[in-house]
Amino acid sequence: MAVAHPDLSRAAGADLPADPADGGGRQAASWRWPLGLLAAWGLGWLLHAALRAAGTAQWVAAAAGLALVLLLARRAATPLRRSVVALGYPLSWLAAGTALPGWAWGAALAALLLLYPRRAWRDAPLFPTPAGALDGLAAAAPLAAGVRVLDAGCGLGDGLLALRRAYPLAQIEGIESSLPLLLAARLRCRFARLCGGDLWRCAWSGYALVYLFQRPESMAPAWAKACAEMAPGSRLASLEFAVPGVAPEARLACAGGRLLWLYRVPPPDRISSAATPRR
Repeated sequence: MAVAHPDLSRAAGADLPADPADGGGRQAASWRWPLGLLAAWGLGWLLHAALRAAGTAQWVAAAAGLALVLLLARRAATPLRRSVVALGYPLSWLAAGTALPGWAWGAALAALLLLYPRRAWRDAPLFPTPAGALDGLAAAAPLAAGVRVLDAGCGLGDGLLALRRAYPLAQIEGIESSLPLLLAARLRCRFARLCGGDLWRCAWSGYALVYLFQRPESMAPAWAKACAEMAPGSRLASLEFAVPGVAPEARLACAGGRLLWLYRVPPPDRISSAATPRR
């Protein structure tokens, strides 16, 4: 039976980092995901409604709304987010033509918020760890029996299962902000200690290895958190995305052509230079 570990539910004592994809500063204030997404769609529909009220032809109003949404989509931080913003407006046209009652839209929104709560908006969407992705991890980073290993953002538990295969004698733990995903992971991974919460607020101290499958924008804050909280010699493992400007301990080719980046936390006197991206 999966149980919560006290260290997982303890806050790290620091404020949440700003959304890495927002870039901070004024841009973050004007384009906070997903509020910027909703604002772009809303402004597109508002322009359409205003033009229609002025007697403009339907296709002209729709084209103007789409043009505005496409323009606003350029402010999103990543290609994936720009695509979501751009495609959402025309898809909303198709959805508006359906005969679903109003409560159905509210139920769908409530289900989405339950699956992907507000505190998870800064993190990666659900991307399960592919089978075999961590098969070479134990050889590159051997760990002693009984050490603690954390899957930070464990989702449905695929990463937990992969870590279990890599380190069968380790104490596998996970944290997940989405309640439905956490419940699914608990059913699949009864060997693991799991807790609901924010991966940025939970303390990473005490772990020999922290595993992430996040976003490119999350890697610099993750490395800073690892250097601030984890013991020297412990490791941060990232599937697919590297820490910008920091040399990895190892880079492993995984199944499916993905890369696994492995970083070792330096001693305190070297943390400043190791945690600062190289120019």
